[in-house]
Amino acid sequence: MKNKIICLAFAAFPFMYACNSSDRKADIAKADSVLNEKCYAASFEKDSAAMIVKTMASGKVTGSLLIKYGEKPQNNGKIDGKFHGDTLLVDYRFNTGADTTKAFTNPLAFLKKDGKLIMGVAQIETTLGRSYFVKGKPINYEAGKFTFEEVPCK
Repeated sequence: MKNKIICLAFAAFPFMYACNSSDRKADIAKADSVLNEKCYAASFEKDSAAMIVKTMASGKVTGSLLIKYGEKPQNNGKIDGKFHGDTLLVDYRFNTGADTTKAFTNPLAFLKKDGKLIMGVAQIETTLGRSYFVKGKPINYEAGKFTFEEVPCK
């Protein structure tokens, strides 16, 4: 009799865990809902860019970024990161041109100033296949070529 109770308890455990797991997933989905979505556009000489920035309730930022170069293939991908004060730090995972099999990831930094997002330029290093801004090296927001202005989302 004791063995049957123990077997039933072990058999019920996966079902109890599955029910609690789906409750946690629902809580996470509620907590990470989109607070706002803004669209931005920028241009510099023959190059242009369009970005969608979604700020989540958790503080995370997601979205997309398309950069069209006048003389080179375009970059198209997703951004993921968060604001640190007035600075948006993201990882930009993108494909270049028509090649969708090879994805690249680069860190990007944007300074929020006067309702605009100014893309910064900084030294990047790669460790174990992941790119980072070099610690201790400043991000230069004056040398960047893109200043994103808010535009209506389509």
